[in-house]
Amino acid sequence: MPLRRLGFLSAALLATTVLTACTTETTKADDPKPTTTSGSTNPSGAPGGAPDGVSLPLVDAIKKIPVAAEKRAGYERDSFRHWVDEDGDGCTTRQEVLLAEAVKAPEQGARCALTGGSWRSYYDEVEVTDAKKLDIDHMVPLAEAWDSGAHDWTPERRQAYANDLDAERSLVAVTAKTNRSKADKDPAAWMPPAGSAACTYLVDWTATKLRWGLTADEAEQKALLEQAESCADSTVTYEKAS
Repeated sequence: MPLRRLGFLSAALLATTVLTACTTETTKADDPKPTTTSGSTNPSGAPGGAPDGVSLPLVDAIKKIPVAAEKRAGYERDSFRHWVDEDGDGCTTRQEVLLAEAVKAPEQGARCALTGGSWRSYYDEVEVTDAKKLDIDHMVPLAEAWDSGAHDWTPERRQAYANDLDAERSLVAVTAKTNRSKADKDPAAWMPPAGSAACTYLVDWTATKLRWGLTADEAEQKALLEQAESCADSTVTYEKAS
């Protein structure tokens, strides 16, 4: 069973706890979806995982991402095999994320068909009660990952990236509208429409880049640093992918 599922079978309860009990303004990349510097919580309901990761202030973490030019040549989405059933339990990566992030747990039928349930899309603070209206967003989009270093990876590592259930920052259930608006843009070109999501998103993005050893181009790093100025108390915690 993936680590994402193993620790979060009580996702609804955990989400309620995060929404009502978080009083600090520290944002940790592997803690429950965090409190932003404005004091509002990230409502996605997906708790974090790795307890032994590196922890850095957001600005320091951004500066730790290597700066390099992007390389798009040769990119194909099929280069990243995704939505696999890695543990053979009948649920694909998409379904695993939906189960882990549900605020109200859905009913699970044959072949992991999900009915009912509710989710909170933290990009736009929208409540969703139909899983079909949710996309599973790769925090760093596949094309951006390719541009930033994945072009040199093996197919096996690209598959591991595309189905990363071992870090709560890698994949997130959000409204299809916001995911498609984001497309393959980095934070220099796109940020979540909900202002309360900004610091969380910067932490999530930075943690994913560091976890997978990806680079940032100059415009991306500049945008990250500028936007991080309003997230002074945010902290990035990440664990390197094996």
